[in-house]
Amino acid sequence: MNADPIRRDEAPREQADAAATDHARDADNLFWWPARVLHWLMALMLLTMLFVGAGLVASVSERHAWLLAVHKPLGAAILVLALLRLALRLWRRPPPLPRDLGAAQRFAAHASHWALYALMLAMPLIGWAMLSAGGYPIELGAGLRLPPIAPFDPSWFAALRWLHRTLAYALFALVLAHLGAALHHGLIRRDGVLRSMLWRRREPAARESGAAD
Repeated sequence: MNADPIRRDEAPREQADAAATDHARDADNLFWWPARVLHWLMALMLLTMLFVGAGLVASVSERHAWLLAVHKPLGAAILVLALLRLALRLWRRPPPLPRDLGAAQRFAAHASHWALYALMLAMPLIGWAMLSAGGYPIELGAGLRLPPIAPFDPSWFAALRWLHRTLAYALFALVLAHLGAALHHGLIRRDGVLRSMLWRRREPAARESGAAD
C-alpha cells in the first residue's frame, strides 16, 4: 500500500531529470546565442545589400544617389559584423553536423560556410578599394568618411568594378544555395541543422501532482 505513493513521488522527479537532459542536449545542439543573433541580422543585411546593388546597376534615376548612400555604410557594417562573427566562430565551435551526413555533404557544408565568410569580407574591401581607385569619397553619413585604401587609377577602378560585380553574383548564388540547404535540412531531413540556428521553445513547467493524487 505504501509503494504507490512512492512511485507517484518518483515519477515527477524522473520526468524533471529527463527534461533537464533534453534541455542540455538541445543547448549543445544550438549555436551560441550571439552567433544566432548575428546570423539573422547579417542575413537581413545581405539580402538588403543584394537588392540595393541590383538597384544600383539597373537604375540611372535620382534614386541612384540614394541607393549609393545606403550601399556604402551598409557594406562597412557588414565588414565589421563579418569580422565579429568570424571571431565568435573561431572562439566557440559550432554544433556538430549530423552523424549520418555523407562526406560529400559535409564538405559542401563546410566549404559553403567558409566561402560565405570569404565573400562577406572580400566584397566590402573590394568595393572600398574600387571607390578609392575611382577617386570617389567614401562617406558613411554623420560626417564619417573612410580613407582611401588604393591609389587613384582608372584601370584599377574598372578591374575592381568588374570583380565586385562578379563576386556579387557569386554571393547571390551562394545565399540561394545556403537557403535551399537550410530548407532541405529543416523540412526534409529534419535533422536539427536548421533548428540549431533558431531559438528553443520553452517547455511548460511541470505541474506538481502530489496534492491532486
